[in-house]
Amino acid sequence: MSSFIELHPDNPQPRLLDRIVQILKSDGLIAYPTDSGYALACALGNKTGLDRIRAIRQVGDKHDFTLVCAEFAQLGQLVWIDNSAFRTIKHLTPGPYTFIVEGRKEIPRVMLNPKKKTVGVRIPKHTIALAIVEAMGEPIMSSSLILPGNDQPESEGWKVQDELGHLLDAVVDGPVSSTEPTSVIDMTVTPPSITRKGAGDYQLFEN
Repeated sequence: MSSFIELHPDNPQPRLLDRIVQILKSDGLIAYPTDSGYALACALGNKTGLDRIRAIRQVGDKHDFTLVCAEFAQLGQLVWIDNSAFRTIKHLTPGPYTFIVEGRKEIPRVMLNPKKKTVGVRIPKHTIALAIVEAMGEPIMSSSLILPGNDQPESEGWKVQDELGHLLDAVVDGPVSSTEPTSVIDMTVTPPSITRKGAGDYQLFEN
């Protein structure tokens, strides 16, 4: 059974954040709250963690994962973002958006779309999610916790613990801002296109 870690929604406890970081850096898999429901996450390059996420969500090897960061400076040399895309992303973040961008060779190949070599990136507007990424000091690999047969992410930590605790290393308990999935915007095309209409003002990208 996974650890159940209750974080303060406004001032996450440093000692508990350190515990979460150690779990992630030890190739663990966590569930954590965001501004668009619960998500699953593991450390960058943790292939086993990605396989565990695929198994829980029952998705294939073409499933798109997301790099969650506290600021885009954390992405370093992992992705390619041109000036126009950078300005758009900076204007809309933090917020409930996932932006599809081109991955560089430095990014773990297991994270990339196998055909397009792209990856999702996002900065959530959520204190706990940002605190975890800041404590890690690098992006985490993430995917919305949408269980098979559902169209919305899980929203309550105790329920995630009851249903999936045996498959996870930790469940981070905290409130979610919304249960509506992020809007997904493909920034690799001109003009950017909407891949999924969700939370946020996606009308900015409608022609």
